[in-house]
Amino acid sequence: MPKARHPRRGSMQFWPRKRAKHLLARVRSWADKKDAKPLGFIAYKAGMTHLQVNDNRTKSTTAGEKIFMPATIIECPPMTLVGILFYKQTADGWKKLSQISAEKQDKYLSRLISLPKKSKKIEDITEFDDIRVLVHSNPSKTSIGTKKPRIIEVALGGSKDEKLAYAKENLGKDIAVEDVFGPGNYVDVHGISKGKGFQGTVKRYGVPIRQHKSEKVKRGIGNLGAWTPKRVDYRVPQAGKMGYHLRTEYNKQVIKMGTDGKEIAQKGGITKYGEVKTSYLLIKGSVIGPRKRAVFLTQAIRQDPKAVKEAPKVVYIAQ
Repeated sequence: MPKARHPRRGSMQFWPRKRAKHLLARVRSWADKKDAKPLGFIAYKAGMTHLQVNDNRTKSTTAGEKIFMPATIIECPPMTLVGILFYKQTADGWKKLSQISAEKQDKYLSRLISLPKKSKKIEDITEFDDIRVLVHSNPSKTSIGTKKPRIIEVALGGSKDEKLAYAKENLGKDIAVEDVFGPGNYVDVHGISKGKGFQGTVKRYGVPIRQHKSEKVKRGIGNLGAWTPKRVDYRVPQAGKMGYHLRTEYNKQVIKMGTDGKEIAQKGGITKYGEVKTSYLLIKGSVIGPRKRAVFLTQAIRQDPKAVKEAPKVVYIAQ
């Protein structure tokens, strides 16, 4: 007889299967860049389309030919730099020394965070090891229907002095996506997946549907595990909440950047989103999350050195 093989149901690559705490994904690792600029940008997923491009991969079987490519439309309204945070490295890790806030702030920002009204001057802070900036998005400039901005700390590239000079120059100003990314760049997309609600074991873990002679249930597991030990193991597939997880997609290429939404305009606007009013990115392939959800784009931390660095020429955009 052949060897009995029964692989487990449901991947344990992500564990525990918990819902995300916040709607905007956190970032724990940043790329090491020499340019003094933010290493991330807050954007909003608008929907998908398909492109016709000239294949610029030299070793591809369709090199030089026109091919179709799926792409995701990401709207990128300018984000505002509202704070500078100074950090010092200690034996216990990074310690925040102080925070400097911009004088003019968005009126909706008070719903998210209470910034100190009186802060130190930048000239008073001399001893620090790193600088990060506090930025927030401007969803009121889009057509998603919300005014409440998303706020996050963003790392900067460059040396310590270059970071300080950039933060001082842009405090209280808007930052455009063109100042952070360019066509052909590879980005990591940090987002929150679609929420599926309470689901059973078949949809949640891929448990096979039992045969017609089964007792009690068909869309369920046969048993809860071994007799001993007398408890249910955490690896046993069970029903529960599914989706709304924090996930990161690596090495997504920016195919095209634009400032005029008419270039990608669809009749009646993008389904379930509306019109693209500000700058936008066309990213190759799909992006995690539903429409109108905020995603955080960062410089790729583990880019493939053999990947094509130039974006293919776009011949046609479906409208």
